[in-house]
Amino acid sequence: MEKEENLPYIHRDISWLSFNARVLQEAKDPTVPLFERLKFLAIYSSNLDEFFRVRVANHHNLLRVGKKTKKKLDYNPKQLVKQILTIVNEQQEEFSRIFEKEITPELNQYNIHIRRRLELNEEQKEFLDDYFSDHLLPFVQPVLLMGNKVKPFLNNGALYLAIQMYDKDDIRGVKDYYALVKIPSDHLPRFIELPSKQGHRDIIILDDIVRYSVGTMFPGYEIKDTYSIKLTRDAELYIDDEYSGNLIQKIKNSLAKRHVGPPSRFVYDREMPPQLLTYISDMFGIQKNGWLREGRYHNNADFFKFPNFGLTHLQNQPLPPLPYTLLENSKDFFGEIKKRDQLINFPFHSYESVVRFFEEAAADPFVTHIKIVQYRVAKKSRIMAALINAVKSGKQVSCFVEVKARFDEEANLYWGDVLEKAGVQVHYSWPGIKVHAKVALVIRAENKSTKLYSYMSSGNFHEDTAKIYGDFGLFTARRKLTLEIARLFSYLETKKKPRTPFKYLLVGQFNLRPSLVSFIDKEIANAKAGKPSGITIKLNSLQDREMVAKLYEASQASVPVRIISRGICCLLPGIKGVSDNIKVISIVDRFLEHARVFIFHNNGEDNLYVSSADWMTRNLSYRIETVFPIFDKNIKKEIMHLVELQWSDNVKARVIDKKQTNDYQKTKSDVPNRSQLETYYYFKRKEQKEK
Repeated sequence: MEKEENLPYIHRDISWLSFNARVLQEAKDPTVPLFERLKFLAIYSSNLDEFFRVRVANHHNLLRVGKKTKKKLDYNPKQLVKQILTIVNEQQEEFSRIFEKEITPELNQYNIHIRRRLELNEEQKEFLDDYFSDHLLPFVQPVLLMGNKVKPFLNNGALYLAIQMYDKDDIRGVKDYYALVKIPSDHLPRFIELPSKQGHRDIIILDDIVRYSVGTMFPGYEIKDTYSIKLTRDAELYIDDEYSGNLIQKIKNSLAKRHVGPPSRFVYDREMPPQLLTYISDMFGIQKNGWLREGRYHNNADFFKFPNFGLTHLQNQPLPPLPYTLLENSKDFFGEIKKRDQLINFPFHSYESVVRFFEEAAADPFVTHIKIVQYRVAKKSRIMAALINAVKSGKQVSCFVEVKARFDEEANLYWGDVLEKAGVQVHYSWPGIKVHAKVALVIRAENKSTKLYSYMSSGNFHEDTAKIYGDFGLFTARRKLTLEIARLFSYLETKKKPRTPFKYLLVGQFNLRPSLVSFIDKEIANAKAGKPSGITIKLNSLQDREMVAKLYEASQASVPVRIISRGICCLLPGIKGVSDNIKVISIVDRFLEHARVFIFHNNGEDNLYVSSADWMTRNLSYRIETVFPIFDKNIKKEIMHLVELQWSDNVKARVIDKKQTNDYQKTKSDVPNRSQLETYYYFKRKEQKEK
């Protein structure tokens, strides 16, 4: 086997850009309802914002450090940033084409018109005059840029108009003056409905109201033109590898600085003249390797808020979450779990069973303890409310709060404070370790003994994201699993490593990586011995070089390897002599694929695991993750059926190959199989049978 560094491997950020291109594909798919296509433009833009705030910002930091640090890398940051910008610029061209040439004309067909200031009638102009004085005036911040004098601070992610103008006394307009005006999209709606003739729906974007009104802000100047700009700043806290000091205080201090970090991206209207672009870049110290040209409008994540005018037929038809009646309607909630394991599949199932797990535990007089790991949680959380109620009922409640959950640090600190004040025993993460496990434990006194009940999932305890994220959740009272969950909580609460090793759970920092390697090695050995073999993994990201090398080794031993990777896939399938036996697909659809499932053939006795962990180095080596086995034969059969539905998807599945073309998968079947819809109706039929 070749050394890992010599094997085919695509950088994770280039692979991620390929994933975001799949999101953009949904925006141009004519079979996707019109308003949903606008949402995919918003998702693409939101994804890209975070990518530049974190990943690209990190590469810019590497460019600023010394050569010794760069030598430790397995890539050239300068070349990578250049490659990223090339790809993103191409994608932005496609974004503009989709919006201007496809979506806008289709909006017009439904008499929805996005008007620009030169297209307005007199009534609409009067409306804008009033809107400016009544709403905009308190928020706009016009600033004349005066050479080397004090320059304004560009807020992270804020929209500005860069204005090119000349003095009205300069008849020929020889000398250009430049100014900035902030577009107050953080205070006002981005899309404003205009007075329209009957049957028409006219909209103007806030940016264009500012453009329309900008002349009144600079009365001594003649406006030549205006161009929108935006600065993205480094939002990483850089605390993951710190091993000393007060972590909570460091995070609080870092949060205060997050919005004033160094620039990682300068977005500008591609029509902006070079001299204005250079002037602004020089004034604000923006390097050329941070320039990114876009269309007329930025912050396109605001398309999430595009008005729908009640035209529900231009949206996805509702798929209301199905009740998991066995638990939701049960008069003996914990008794049902004790009878057999229960599997919930979100968002197809309602999240009510998970919420009820905690509410039942809070109210049950026989429950003595509740334990939970909080990674991301809803702003209004019934689960958090249940924990507080449990304390009021005299129960011992313990919550491990991961304060390094990116962009949820502030929310988690808030909830930690609320829970502590309510009497919950709150344990915070410590430097060097991030806890990504999705587990909870309830201890109940039954018949003079204690019974443990656990909930384990691939997704967070988040009532809102459970409506759009595809995840599996398992309720179990199996002692061999619940005892190990209890052992995990003991470690999180005391930081003392358990004396007894984990036997059934695969836990990050303990047995996760070696166990996965062992499973792959067994498939390799079986294949070499002429026995049946196979590996099927479903995850969000595959990046770890050791695991990529192991899968290549399995392929070369003739082990069939199937991978469903929603996002990053650094492995390159279909390369002769290396990855001939590996196939990879990715599914992007109305729900976000978030579940991780690992299936190893095991000579016909399939080992099946559900996980919180992706196969990334950070998950396998630097986090506390949980990977739990499925023992119940019926549940195992069901998960395998659902994975097969995804593998045979011929509507929303894309083939991942070495060329990163994202071609839609074609199967032998002429019958369309859109796996998310098929999954929903599978559970709907199952529910009807059980009634």
